[in-house]
Amino acid sequence: MTRIHAQLLGPNVVLPQSDWERLLVLARRSDEVEVRIDAGDVSTTSLMKLAEQGGAFDFWRNDEEDVYTLEDGEPL
Repeated sequence: MTRIHAQLLGPNVVLPQSDWERLLVLARRSDEVEVRIDAGDVSTTSLMKLAEQGGAFDFWRNDEEDVYTLEDGEPL
């Protein structure tokens, strides 16, 4: 069994390069594969979606991360 880890980002999928390469190896076992990679700049909107949906900041939603209260610090 081959396990592939991917993150959905709207209609697109983000996955580690090693998983992408493994998918190519598997696909090429059964058929000829042509790959076209868009090396253009990533749009600001795409970066915002990745930050929002990519999971990198999910830890902020954990209760353990909410370590400060209104009594912390000094008023401005």
